[in-house]
Amino acid sequence: MLEALGRAIVTGRYDAERFPTEDELTARYAVSRTVTREAVKMLTAKGLLKAKPRAGTTVQPPSAWSVFDPDVLRWMMERKFSLDLLRHFNELRVAIEPQAAALAALAAPGPTHDAIEAGLQRMEAAERGADDTLEADIAFHIAVLEASANPFFLQFRDTVATALRTSIRFTNRFKGRSADVPAHRAVFTAIQAGDAAAARAAMAAIIGEVMDFITTAGDRR
Repeated sequence: MLEALGRAIVTGRYDAERFPTEDELTARYAVSRTVTREAVKMLTAKGLLKAKPRAGTTVQPPSAWSVFDPDVLRWMMERKFSLDLLRHFNELRVAIEPQAAALAALAAPGPTHDAIEAGLQRMEAAERGADDTLEADIAFHIAVLEASANPFFLQFRDTVATALRTSIRFTNRFKGRSADVPAHRAVFTAIQAGDAAAARAAMAAIIGEVMDFITTAGDRR
């Protein structure tokens, strides 16, 4: 019930339609009032709904949604493709990932650096058709976040993964090729060498290329 209602709200079903009452939801999903109230409560916590005494439950505008919630992010990806949403995702990435790469370079070598190298190796394997291009790219970027050892950056893992899934599909389709492995290798090389400035610049260059493609696509549109 939560999944169905959340997806319906985020994908716009109730943009021009009244949200059902508690009785209507209970009958539609053949559940108890307790279940209905719990689902509405959870959607309210995600910022999708708002309940007012005597006014009923209403759908909230996107500006109120908890966009870092994994469920909300997933549902947002099911909406009609939007260059603006893609740009917003990558504006967030460029604010976080270059600094995460710099912090990773300053951290002592260990398992987290090994995970970055493993992600890079997966990307190289994907170039040969021996791994999934999308998942390998995501593994690399998530490993960089984890190597930053910053607990706040780690909270962005789901957001960055979702942004990457959208961005990579878009840029790969637009460029007609997979991710730039040498550019990712430059990030790893800088991290391995302990060069924070180079790691930051290399990661910023990767995301900057995505932003350039978004701008070009917007101009063409």
